[in-house]
Amino acid sequence: MTPAIENRWLYGVLAVFLIVFSVGIGMEQYWVLAIPVAIAIAGLAFFQLDKLMWFIIFATPLSITLTDKRFNVGLSLPTEPLLFGVLCLVLFKWLVDKPQDGKFWRHPIVIAILLYLFWILVTSITSQMPVVSFKFFLAKLWFIVPYFYVMVHVFKKDIKNYNRFMWIFLIPLTIAALYTLVVHAQHGFSKQTSTWVMFPLFKEHTSYGAVLAIFYPVSIYLVGRKGDLGIRAIAALLCLIMTLALVFSYTRAAWVSLIAAGGVYALLYFRVKFSHLVVLGIAGLIMLYSAREEIARKFEGNKQDSSEQLGEHVQSISNVSTDASNMERINRWKSAYRLFEERPVFGWGPGTYMFTYAPFQKPHEKTIISTNAGNRGNAHSEYLGPLAETGFVGMLTVMWLVAALMIYGIRLYHRLDKGPLKDYTVLAILGLVTYFTHGFLNNFLDMDKASAPVWGFAAFLVSIDLYYRKKSTVENSVKTDLTV
Repeated sequence: MTPAIENRWLYGVLAVFLIVFSVGIGMEQYWVLAIPVAIAIAGLAFFQLDKLMWFIIFATPLSITLTDKRFNVGLSLPTEPLLFGVLCLVLFKWLVDKPQDGKFWRHPIVIAILLYLFWILVTSITSQMPVVSFKFFLAKLWFIVPYFYVMVHVFKKDIKNYNRFMWIFLIPLTIAALYTLVVHAQHGFSKQTSTWVMFPLFKEHTSYGAVLAIFYPVSIYLVGRKGDLGIRAIAALLCLIMTLALVFSYTRAAWVSLIAAGGVYALLYFRVKFSHLVVLGIAGLIMLYSAREEIARKFEGNKQDSSEQLGEHVQSISNVSTDASNMERINRWKSAYRLFEERPVFGWGPGTYMFTYAPFQKPHEKTIISTNAGNRGNAHSEYLGPLAETGFVGMLTVMWLVAALMIYGIRLYHRLDKGPLKDYTVLAILGLVTYFTHGFLNNFLDMDKASAPVWGFAAFLVSIDLYYRKKSTVENSVKTDLTV
């Protein structure tokens, strides 16, 4: 094509755009102004996919969820449309050029993720509500493929990308926390207002606290690492904001998850053998089972409700007699188990719990926050939810995924020499420990804000294990091209 013809094409395209914009604005259809942005994003996705992923990760903590109650549709903007676009692009690339990285697909963590997705697909076919379940499956894909698969290749491209990931997610998360603290301060940091002051950036305080807890070890690490004093001072400020945000989130599950992460860090630091942990775990379970009646009596005797006093608020964690939040969780868990008993093999279908659990509630187990319509959320458990929705096999795939992340993550940690890669590995382990401990009480992997760090940290472990562990120097690391 000659330069003259190229110029004619360029002028023709510009003329068409000018006409479309003029007509659109004249008819008050202002959405036409988004066309150049969409084209720019599409070009970035095709030729610089890693840069688009950095934008998505930065935007994730600041995304806003819009819901349409008529169709039960909720979408986080701008992240989820972009994630869906990345998913389509990756699927197109797989169709045109089949994935060649065999050792990636054979990695135990990747296999565990594939089994997890496969069973969700199977149970979507057998679902009570197939449309809901396939929508749930699609959402899983647009979280896992970009945040995990694409990020593995981004980390493979440059070791500095681990550090970039931490900063690019931490800074906007701290901005979200600062916004929440400012709004909360206007209400005297009361516990009553702590449940909604993070809106619209987070739907409520439990998901907010969970995400803060996942990234809290990162904020501490960036303060203590060697480097420029100014950068460490900025990190210290971010860590202070994160600390205040965690305290005033009044999220008890987040606090418990950080204690669990601290315990795991101590075990890693003192190099306690995994076999010893298994023995200790089994012994602990036996002791808990033998003392179950006494523990139940103490829990039932605890009448301390949640409170603005931190000590009393912590004490209320074990109150299963009068604390409405704790009692409602138990109601949801028991309903989930009854759903499982009804359909133990394939479950009721992914994403269907909130539409099916209402008839399985018992009148004497309901609380002041229960609803007969059963329309106020999920099973509040990353384990019992899949049990009800995808059956016993579904819960096993979740447990195997968690076990694979922990086993191979800890094994990788012990195989690495002291240095940044070992640090990144332990941060990933601790972040995952906080989330999956929190998962006993809540489940948030249907949110972009929780999915980004969870699947991102999984990408930490897989990419370090595959592409860096056996290399003698970082300079010899393999470079890859993410362009399409």
